[in-house]
Amino acid sequence: MSPRPESRRALACSGDATGHQREFVRELRRRVMDDGEPFVIAQADTPHEIFHAMDIPLITNQWWAAYLAAKQLSGPYFEALERHGYPSNGCRYCTLGLACTLAADPATAPWGGLPRPIALVARLTCDCIQHVFTLWAEALGTDFFALEAPAWRHKDLQWFEHSYDRWLEVYEAGRIELLVEEMRSLIALLESKSDRRFEVDRLGALMERINEQEGYIAEAAQLIGATRPCPVAITDQMTNTMIPQWHRGSEWAVAHARRFRDEVIERVSAGQAVCAHERVRLMWIGAGLWHDTGLYRALEEQYGAVFVWSMYMPFAGPQYRRALQGRPLHALASRICSMNEVLHLPPWMNAWMVSEAERCDIDAALILMPPGNRLSQSGVYLTAQALESAGVPTLTVSADMVASAGWDRAQFVARVARFLASAKLI
Repeated sequence: MSPRPESRRALACSGDATGHQREFVRELRRRVMDDGEPFVIAQADTPHEIFHAMDIPLITNQWWAAYLAAKQLSGPYFEALERHGYPSNGCRYCTLGLACTLAADPATAPWGGLPRPIALVARLTCDCIQHVFTLWAEALGTDFFALEAPAWRHKDLQWFEHSYDRWLEVYEAGRIELLVEEMRSLIALLESKSDRRFEVDRLGALMERINEQEGYIAEAAQLIGATRPCPVAITDQMTNTMIPQWHRGSEWAVAHARRFRDEVIERVSAGQAVCAHERVRLMWIGAGLWHDTGLYRALEEQYGAVFVWSMYMPFAGPQYRRALQGRPLHALASRICSMNEVLHLPPWMNAWMVSEAERCDIDAALILMPPGNRLSQSGVYLTAQALESAGVPTLTVSADMVASAGWDRAQFVARVARFLASAKLI
């Protein structure tokens, strides 16, 4: 029997990105644990730029969950959550951090467990967020700062074409203004609980660097989607998008995004491919399966089925780049106020996915539908229907991003093979 395929990273910059992230984690731990600096725990769809501009260390809930999952800790922590009386069918991605805190086991927890932050911050994008973060704030003895997620009435199906300079129209002035006021209140809270001060000019400079960074990633996404066979593996795409994204606007992140773009250009020019016998071009819709990224390579090797697309890299251009128009707080709010909506809710999600499938010459799509994660399930069926109507066969995958219980890679690969065969793609 051949060895189980593991995730592959062919780009030189991928190793540098993971090395930088390891050093960042060491530095973050030093600042938070050893030096006792004020820090924040926040959801991925919150205004990280405020914390970066104020030089407040940030732990992103989703990053922390992926970190715990990569260390194979999700199983015992979710057992601890159930022992505390919480149901087993909740959103695992958002609750793993809470589970780690409630387990209260310094011997197993990275860093011995997280100390008390000055605040937890989240957008109320689904019913469970308020409960999870309220409980987590209580367990850590700190404040929970909630950002509203008001309804989005403007239905621009081509939002991704207009988001850079028409953001006031696309994302609605009232929704943007509400979030700006909430961000000002958040800034006041952070200033009251730390020795840091907010400067709007510093935020503006940070966002201009972010525009440059996301421009490089957008160029790489266009190149990869237009090239057949696919020149860059999905694991390289995720690594070189997500790691710089956690540090967006830093000098390192901008330089790394440029280097990634340049290395993609080199691979395209040299005719290098992820899989020389590429037969099928796939989309992976949803978050990464962080406990088993090797599954993508397994499909490449066995069936020539290459994942050309995941949401992280093509999302960088339309959803992160903003013409500031002299109002950096408002431009930032326009990005934050609909970040989850365009990824998970119709009609914005399905219109973008169909457009991306056409751009990348996609043959079939796999859509992750994690049990208990209501937000990630919201637009799945309508998106699948839209893709099918556009001639792209779809398969929904019931699996969790961070919980490996019940996951069987061999069964998954066999199921995908049957799906591709029934679509006459292999």
